[in-house]
Amino acid sequence: MANHKSAIKRIRQTATRTKRNTDRISRIKTFIKKFISSLGSPEAASAFSSAQSEIQKGVSKGVLHKNAASRKVARLSKLLKKSA
Repeated sequence: MANHKSAIKRIRQTATRTKRNTDRISRIKTFIKKFISSLGSPEAASAFSSAQSEIQKGVSKGVLHKNAASRKVARLSKLLKKSA
């Protein structure tokens, strides 16, 4: 256990950030699942747009690497084109 005041604070901050990042990753996965379940229906394009937006937010917040996000969006786009 940390003894210094600053180290105790860092532990608290790390826990808060970890929770926030986990929630954001979970939210991204949920949007991707919603898109995949909507494939073949008319709202697939809007679900794709929402998922893409959420993935880009993950990049801007530092949860996802930009190349990983680009790869995810490309794969979702490929699914959208295949289902249309």
